[in-house]
Amino acid sequence: MTLFGGVISVAGVAFLMLSVFVVAAVGYSLGRITIKGVSLGTAGVFIVALLYGAFFSENLNGALMLGEASYTSNALKIIENIGLILFVTSVGFIAGPNFFADFKKNFKSYILLGLIIILAGGLTCVGCYFVGVGAESNPKEFVAMLVGILSGSLTSTPAFSAAKATVLPEFEDAVTVGHGIAYLFGVIGVVLFVQLVPKLTKANMEEERRKIQAVAKGDVKEYKGKLFTMDKFGLMAFALAAVLGILVGAIKIPLSSKGLSGTTFSLTTTGGALLVALLFGHFGHIGALNLKIEKRVLELFRELGLMLFLIGAGIAGGAKFVAYFKAIYFVYGVVMTIVPMIIGYFFAKFVLKLNLLNNLGSITGGMTSTPALGTLINVAGTDDVASAYAATYPFALITVVLVSQFIIILL
Repeated sequence: MTLFGGVISVAGVAFLMLSVFVVAAVGYSLGRITIKGVSLGTAGVFIVALLYGAFFSENLNGALMLGEASYTSNALKIIENIGLILFVTSVGFIAGPNFFADFKKNFKSYILLGLIIILAGGLTCVGCYFVGVGAESNPKEFVAMLVGILSGSLTSTPAFSAAKATVLPEFEDAVTVGHGIAYLFGVIGVVLFVQLVPKLTKANMEEERRKIQAVAKGDVKEYKGKLFTMDKFGLMAFALAAVLGILVGAIKIPLSSKGLSGTTFSLTTTGGALLVALLFGHFGHIGALNLKIEKRVLELFRELGLMLFLIGAGIAGGAKFVAYFKAIYFVYGVVMTIVPMIIGYFFAKFVLKLNLLNNLGSITGGMTSTPALGTLINVAGTDDVASAYAATYPFALITVVLVSQFIIILL
């Protein structure tokens, strides 16, 4: 059969599917290993995917598309995007009933925390520039590398895309390499942070759950008539939210005087699917059409989506990681991940007075970290943390795109 104008074998597709399930099986086994109460969880899948991509990408290229790496990349991107849609749409449906009540109560805190985290990351990026520019032969290329590292340390695909669109064409590869180098710790760092903080602060998780659940529940008005359910699992409602989310995420807003041909901002698939699913989850119906989905179905889609997202991103990233790795760039990425989290945590705790789970939920949103939210839900033992993530995420998303572009323009 053909794919993107080329010939792809059925055996190649089978090998790709085999790769996905091998990575999943080994990754979940790795994630299950617990040391002093801390484990990688689903991030174990990401590590195994990176290693698989680093050591077996050539085998995958050969099996899938007669040695054409571009086709393998496209196939992995499809897996990654399907996973992302499943995950964020599920999160939106789960968070929807409580989201607006929580947002009304804490919206100033969520906006401030999202801004603080991203600005801290941006300033750290600028600091790394002044520390390392003396050792670089091409300062402009170094800026492109650092902005790529910033987007990777915050696991922000929109920031990555915006940076590539803003730099000169000859520096696009530097953005890509920087993003790939920092992405590994960008995922694992936040995953470990949301597990370590409750342990280091000796938090009483039962009490913390009561605090976050004390937020007023959603004020959804029940439909008085009889609701029509399309299917018993709610798959139609889920698919409708995903379709509308993709369309909303594709809307591009010009950010420069060049108009539509210049730099633009969009919610992307992540933001669009999250927004639509939040609305569906909040209202629960459109007229007599039932939009409610059983929680067990959403939990399954959420975990499946996260797994596919990490495998697609991890295998693709692993193929480039070894070739372009440079120790100092990795260090820059670690710093750009850790500093914003620490500043955000203490700002939320002592200035905004957020309870622990709202604090950590907002940090996962501020760091735009999809994998960390999945881990935090398991650590917290409640889905209510998703509301804080969903409320902070849009402001962080917009800010990181703008900050990345300003750094390129100013430096």
